[in-house]
Amino acid sequence: MSCDCGFGKSYDACCARFHAGENAPTAVALMRSRYTAYARGDFGYVISTWHPSTRPAGVGADEATWVRLEIKRFREDGDTGVVEFVAVSKANGRAQRMQEVSRFVREGGRWFYVSAT
Repeated sequence: MSCDCGFGKSYDACCARFHAGENAPTAVALMRSRYTAYARGDFGYVISTWHPSTRPAGVGADEATWVRLEIKRFREDGDTGVVEFVAVSKANGRAQRMQEVSRFVREGGRWFYVSAT
């Protein structure tokens, strides 16, 4: 079965290793693994990869089914990264499209999600 992130690999060969504790090597790999965590309901992973300075107390399930992730662009400059993406979900029989530009930072060799616009 293909990984939810749409990278074209199986889940075991793609995002599973990050969900099991391996550090994502790039900001875009972290973005893909976070999307997959949302799609699979692994909210503990979502929280653990959120930078402590902006991390909420918790993240919960919504009624959406995540169906597709499209990375529009990404850039890394040293220990900072930006990923623009479109995520498509379905809720109550209707497709929804969310476009976001996310900021990431690498600290101690580990990437974290910081914020988005």
